[in-house]
Amino acid sequence: MNIRNFSIIAHIDHGKSTLADRILEKTGAISKREMKDRFLDTLELEQEKGITIKLQTARMKWEYTGKEKAYLNQIYTLNLIDTPGHVDFNYEVSRSITASEGVILLVDATQGIQAQTISNFYKALERDLSIIPVISKVDLPQAEIEKTRSAMIDVFGFKEDEILLTSGRSGEGVSSLLNSIVENVPSPAESKTDEVKVLIFDSFFHEHKGVVVLVKVVQGRIDSTDKLLSLQTRTIIDPIEIGYLRPALEKQPSLEAGEVGYIATGLKDIKKLHAGETITIYSEFAHKNIKPIPGYEPPKPMVYASLYPTISEEFEEFRVSLEKLALNDAALTYTKEKSPILGSGYCCGFLGLLHLEITQERLSREFDTEVFTTTPSVLYKLQTNTKDPSKLETFSDPKFDEDELLLVRTAGEFPKQELIAQSYEPIVKLEIITPQKYMGTIIELVKERRGSYVTTEYLNPKSSVNIANYVILRFEIPTAEIIINFFDKLKSISSGYASMDYETLEYRKSDIAKVTILVNHETVEALSFISHKNSANKKAKALVDRLVEFIPRQQFQVPIQAAIGGKIIARADIRAYRKNVTEKLYGGDVTRKKKLLEKQKKGKKRMKEFGTVEIPREAFLQALKSG
Repeated sequence: MNIRNFSIIAHIDHGKSTLADRILEKTGAISKREMKDRFLDTLELEQEKGITIKLQTARMKWEYTGKEKAYLNQIYTLNLIDTPGHVDFNYEVSRSITASEGVILLVDATQGIQAQTISNFYKALERDLSIIPVISKVDLPQAEIEKTRSAMIDVFGFKEDEILLTSGRSGEGVSSLLNSIVENVPSPAESKTDEVKVLIFDSFFHEHKGVVVLVKVVQGRIDSTDKLLSLQTRTIIDPIEIGYLRPALEKQPSLEAGEVGYIATGLKDIKKLHAGETITIYSEFAHKNIKPIPGYEPPKPMVYASLYPTISEEFEEFRVSLEKLALNDAALTYTKEKSPILGSGYCCGFLGLLHLEITQERLSREFDTEVFTTTPSVLYKLQTNTKDPSKLETFSDPKFDEDELLLVRTAGEFPKQELIAQSYEPIVKLEIITPQKYMGTIIELVKERRGSYVTTEYLNPKSSVNIANYVILRFEIPTAEIIINFFDKLKSISSGYASMDYETLEYRKSDIAKVTILVNHETVEALSFISHKNSANKKAKALVDRLVEFIPRQQFQVPIQAAIGGKIIARADIRAYRKNVTEKLYGGDVTRKKKLLEKQKKGKKRMKEFGTVEIPREAFLQALKSG
């Protein structure tokens, strides 16, 4: 079978998309007239930021021109899957690898091995894929080819003659790479049964074709006239069309075993079909007789934040925009919520902070919708003393996991402290690659964030070529501690040299509490937050001090407090306006002055008892933004 399915995997900004451009150009898949930089990065944000956000595929033809006689004068079908490099989009890499028999492991000659390089290598190794090591950007003046090659040999165990040199900018080495793909990437396994199994590895929404799923035919063959069934969700599909991506959609009558292509389903709801699902030919008992392809679970949100329109009257436009965006982003989850200050909005689940930022920017650019985002949080699990929804008054419909632990995403959902028997928070495995001289400061940073040191691995200890004495530091750290400012601080203390990768580990017992914010003794739920008790005082003090700056002064003193349960842990006061009631007195007995001051004092006391403090929306936004 003359088919080769392969992915390009690398750390962010190591030249994947530029190399993909040259491969498309060399194979003739794209003409020079059509070619543009980063051709497979179709989103405006991808082009502007220079990063790949969503995986893309392309089918090409290549006539082998290498030295192996067995392959000469043969034309091969190459299916390329270009993947993101940022750690937030790890799930996209996993999906690409699932649909491939081989990968190109790309390492930038100017940056060397980074955290995602190692993570992606082990992903490919676990799935027993053929790995082609490639050094990119070799034409740049600052390229350190020998240093990078030496590191790849010592860290990954490659042989020197296996490592290819390429340049996505000049096209150097691309023909040799294509020949190497033919030689080293195995063709898809032949079907041993008549059963039809098709793996979904991605999806997007097309205005006219509905939900379009990207698929790999693992067994059998499908025709455009076949009625199909998803084995997991039991969704019935009457395809509008099927075909290849070259990289534009190209209609075909059928897809054979081993081929990568697309199915235009005509469905309007992208949530009905998930990545990792198996499709087969429809029959009444297909879901009982055919076993799905073993794969990974759909991506799970790691970070939660609430999105509100900056102008509350524009909620309906915001709702429509978010729903349209979610059609092309199956990883985005959202549920409606209401805040007494911010109005109606949605609590959304994201893969990470970059995913959150991308969502905000896409809403702004593609739908002209400006939104405000609350402080990101993670999913906590609580063991409570009750399962009675009436006692869990913050929930209309409380959700529990398989161990009957209450799931909490925001402070507004957090029950009363006395109802909590035990709390659990998510932990990640954190891997940081850094020059040795920054080890101490990085370990201190992780300890400050409640992380625990696991191990150190020295890169390239035997090499005769120095690779700047890099080490891999491994930690276990609460997810909540790395989602805000951690990456920026890591880059700052390492002068930009350190890189990081993380992977979800498990939930562990932790002393988590809700910090309630009170303004004039009234609870403001929208300002409350969840924190570990060890850092709650510091965070609470910082927030109440900011609120003093942004909430307008009143005719009476306004206390701003932070509390855990019934205990006040921080306080600041907004000073009252003071009217000089004795200003018009010209002499006379001192008792007149005392009488006026006493009357003013009683009036302020009464005002404080019965007065209310309205927090302007702008003050609320400023307080959270500055944090």
